[in-house]
Amino acid sequence: MNWMETFLERLQSATRLEDIQQLIEGLRDTLSVEHAIYHIVGGTGQEYGALTYDKDWVEHYINQQYFRVDPVVTEALRSSSPINWNQLDWSPSAARTLLGEASDNGVGNQGYSIPIRGVGGQMALFSVTSFDSEAAWDRFGDEHLRNLILVGHYIHQHTSKIMGNDRLEDEAHLSPRERDVLMLLSHGSSRAEAAEKLRISQHTLRDYLDAAREKLGAQNTTHAVATAMVRGLLLP
Repeated sequence: MNWMETFLERLQSATRLEDIQQLIEGLRDTLSVEHAIYHIVGGTGQEYGALTYDKDWVEHYINQQYFRVDPVVTEALRSSSPINWNQLDWSPSAARTLLGEASDNGVGNQGYSIPIRGVGGQMALFSVTSFDSEAAWDRFGDEHLRNLILVGHYIHQHTSKIMGNDRLEDEAHLSPRERDVLMLLSHGSSRAEAAEKLRISQHTLRDYLDAAREKLGAQNTTHAVATAMVRGLLLP
């Protein structure tokens, strides 16, 4: 059983927020990263965080209002794409101060953050951090980024359910073709490969994918795949 299968098994058995915290700690150890962090702001204003940061650092970050100058937060507010910290602009003095203090407090100087947007105005971030070199961190991303994106959405879906913030219907009636498209994408096929396997054009595949996203209330393709998988819609 690989680490993703183990993670999904543990996630499905999680019934309390304390279980999510343990999952985050387990991911940190499994991936051999410095920290793993999940933070959600619900549409109702509820907040929840599961993280491995030192509590003193979290308090300092909030007290200094670093979220106002944090390039990770800024980028997450305007994009749903995965964020590689070393590709952000850390040149402003406030951002450099933040990065230096974060490093001094054991956060790490490398990171990947996955912005997640849900229904009802929900927004969340799932991140992992490290003190790896830039080259080593790029290799880590090549190996794990796709699964990290899925993990972020899995955690968000399940945590929202535990908190009672999810407003998705219990069942989305995906057509057989919509299900086939999501299934192939979940197994790592590209859109072109999925279209070829289904013997349809990429334009037709995009239509099926758009329809599935709408039914699932998903913001993007990865969100749609993760939502369908978490809700058991892609089981054989």
